[in-house]
Amino acid sequence: MKQKNPQPLVENHNTDQPIESEFEQSLKSSDTEERIDIWFYRPIGLFIAKICARAGISPNAVTITSIFIGVAAGILFYYPDLWINAIGMLLLVFANSLDSADGQLARLTNQKSRFGRILDGFAGDFWFAAIHIALCLRLMDQGWSAWIWIPGVLAGVAHVFQSAMADYYRNVHLFFIKGENGSELDNVHDLQIDFEKLSWKKDTFAKFVLNGYMGYTRMQERLSPWLQKLLTVIKSKYKNGLPVNLIRDFRVQNKPLMKYTNIVQFNTRVLFLFLWIFIDQVWLYFVFDILVLTPILIYMVYRQERVSKHFWSAIEHKNTYEHENAL
Repeated sequence: MKQKNPQPLVENHNTDQPIESEFEQSLKSSDTEERIDIWFYRPIGLFIAKICARAGISPNAVTITSIFIGVAAGILFYYPDLWINAIGMLLLVFANSLDSADGQLARLTNQKSRFGRILDGFAGDFWFAAIHIALCLRLMDQGWSAWIWIPGVLAGVAHVFQSAMADYYRNVHLFFIKGENGSELDNVHDLQIDFEKLSWKKDTFAKFVLNGYMGYTRMQERLSPWLQKLLTVIKSKYKNGLPVNLIRDFRVQNKPLMKYTNIVQFNTRVLFLFLWIFIDQVWLYFVFDILVLTPILIYMVYRQERVSKHFWSAIEHKNTYEHENAL
């Protein structure tokens, strides 16, 4: 789904507009960024990214560091000591700052890669796996039975789905407003082609990672059937780029849905996690994940599918954008 000469944003094709600042260049898009990220995590991430760029540290090295720090934070939540938990909270915030920095570093230094994206995508899963395990063990030490692992595991599975779909929908939005070069949108068909080029004998690790990522992407596609129809018709009809009005119309309808992708991601869940830890009622974190964030995920998927069906129908049956110029 190549777009020729993709622009940073639809409204940025006016050459009289100022050049983006270094901070703006380090962001994916203001459409998909949460306010707390723009105000807090992204400035810290840019500071770290600039230090790493001068030191010659790669984005993948930053991601791997964030994984270890995030897992360490999760382990500290096992202890029913508020001071130890506070250290864990600070470490988790720092891990997320590094998770922001790796992407900003990749964009500023043009070191983006599929492996880096895969690694970055799974970093948070490592953090929260450690957190869920630590909380279950903590609750068992407090007298809860082994049954606590059921909501613990269910909440963990729910988190994987929430994170996967939120990330997918953000990349779809970026694809429409910034083009293929401004998005990290993958599909199983292209991944399968790359997978078959690898050898289990010579490329064992790369093929193993890509196989897992294909399963992850397949899950995203199966949960978004109308979106897949929309992407398919776009690929077949607009080989030379998307019509300008289609980009603008999609952005208008889809941008309001980005708030749901942010709610089910890091910031909201961590704020409530910290609250439950402060009042020493950590079992509420599992309840919150299952009974609050999961319904938001379901609603997010429902709304996104409605938007996708609308534009699929407009393109396939109504030919709404048939004779418009591509961006």
